[in-house]
Amino acid sequence: MLYHIYETQRSLMEPFTDFAQAAAKLYSNPLSPFSQSPLAQRMSAGYDLLYRLGKDYEKPSFDIPSVDVNGVGVAVHERIELDKPFCELRRFKRFSDDPATLVKLKAQPVVLIVAPLSGHYATLLRDTVRTMLKDHKVYITDWKNARLVPLSDGEFHLDDYVNYVQEFIRHLQGIYGNCHVISVCQPTVPVLAAVSLMASRGETTPLTMTMMGGPIDARKSPTAVNNLATNRSYEWFENNVIYRVPDNFPGAGRRVYPGFLQYTGFVAMNPDRHATSHYDYFKDLIKGDDASAEAHRKFYDEYNAVLDMDADYYLETIETVFQEYKLVHGTWDVRSPDGKIERVRPEDIKTTALFTVEGELDDISGSGQTEAAHGLCSGIVHKEQRHLEAKGAGHYGIFSGRRWREVVYPQVRAFIHGHEKPQKKAAPRVIETPDDNPPAPAAPAPKAAVAAKAAAPKAAPTKSAPAKAATKTAPQPAAKATKAAAKTGSKPAAKAASAAAAASSAAAPAVATRWVTPAAAGRAKAGATGAASPAAAAAAADAPEAAAKASVTAAATPRTRRGVARKA
Repeated sequence: MLYHIYETQRSLMEPFTDFAQAAAKLYSNPLSPFSQSPLAQRMSAGYDLLYRLGKDYEKPSFDIPSVDVNGVGVAVHERIELDKPFCELRRFKRFSDDPATLVKLKAQPVVLIVAPLSGHYATLLRDTVRTMLKDHKVYITDWKNARLVPLSDGEFHLDDYVNYVQEFIRHLQGIYGNCHVISVCQPTVPVLAAVSLMASRGETTPLTMTMMGGPIDARKSPTAVNNLATNRSYEWFENNVIYRVPDNFPGAGRRVYPGFLQYTGFVAMNPDRHATSHYDYFKDLIKGDDASAEAHRKFYDEYNAVLDMDADYYLETIETVFQEYKLVHGTWDVRSPDGKIERVRPEDIKTTALFTVEGELDDISGSGQTEAAHGLCSGIVHKEQRHLEAKGAGHYGIFSGRRWREVVYPQVRAFIHGHEKPQKKAAPRVIETPDDNPPAPAAPAPKAAVAAKAAAPKAAPTKSAPAKAATKTAPQPAAKATKAAAKTGSKPAAKAASAAAAASSAAAPAVATRWVTPAAAGRAKAGATGAASPAAAAAAADAPEAAAKASVTAAATPRTRRGVARKA
């Protein structure tokens, strides 16, 4: 019922919000007579602030049209690689017409960034993506607003989150041979579970896992977030923060943890800071400090945009991660897409290097919570594990802002590149058409032979024996090429086609790879310090697409219906 009341209140406030926006422009436009009044700037600033406090914030865009790679501008095309009911795997494909830049970009590592599903959209990691694009091929999980997902698409559980991550990893492995995974905040737990399950089954696991500011062991250095989850029972959360989506949304009737309640919780953690920030914005508008005012708008356009989370996923996360600590106790069981129950065993991970990152001043994931992953992943040799504590960095500072770019990212980049292996080169798809195999031109005959042929009587047409023989002796993979050459009736052409097709079908020798130890091996619990943190034309730069992507289907479990992934 609370969700319906909120939507009614928002609808009633919308006309006043629009009026505030119009009044702010009326008092600020130099062509308006109202802008000449003595209090015009204060009136405009007040109405502008009122408008921003009352407006509805939609999902922002990543808005990364290009990046600079070694002084060369590279265009970025954003597209959906896989579309699941509750998540999109989004790819940032890079393009350049500079040959030297293309060679560098094609050899760069493939990184899957798993964005948090904890209230904000994946665009919160915009700075993370923009920075990573300079040295990596980047994919990101873009979680959908649960109120926009119809009930017919089924429920979404924590198990589904883990299965989604596994599916995305397999998808990238099918294209490139392997990948690297970065998880920021909340996804550190399901990502560790996903890789653990893959290792337990004997599947190929990512080359590296980078975990940043996540509650692997929420018992250590508990924060306000941890205390709220432990001081309230599971039933309290279910009865007080779970509501059904109103009828004016596609997901009408779905049980969710509404975004507006999450936003209230975010602000309640630091109310004085937000009040001061808005008052400073008001003063900046009066002073005409457009740069500071625009910085405020950009931050709160992102911060105020929140999404609804499916109730089952949210409640299970509270219980599994913050109340029963199933991951660290070794009691977490996950249901696979085919309905099989599997135990999460991080100790089974052996071929994936681990890098954990924490912020010294993180007030969301306390000190030691992320580092606890090293103790769980006992199967990873010590030299393949590394930890960094970013001095002076808060929670957002480890993945956004100047500390991220100058302190954290250089070490993340070195760790990933130090463990990179040669990528799989997929054979290009060949679609045979009539124009693909034109008839071989006949060699010019000597004049004497032509004269003799003209004098001889015409013989009945017969089948070309040499061509048939060539077809029979050709290797199976080269049958089409030999057959096409045989149609010409030319024995040399048939032999040449057979030899060329057989050579092209031979398998390329396997590339010998080895595990590469990073330059800075060992546990380097960083004492790094950083500066203060503020909130050929147009050829594809990324590696070639795979010849055939595996079609991915998700089997329905007794409690949920899963959609089928499709290519963008």
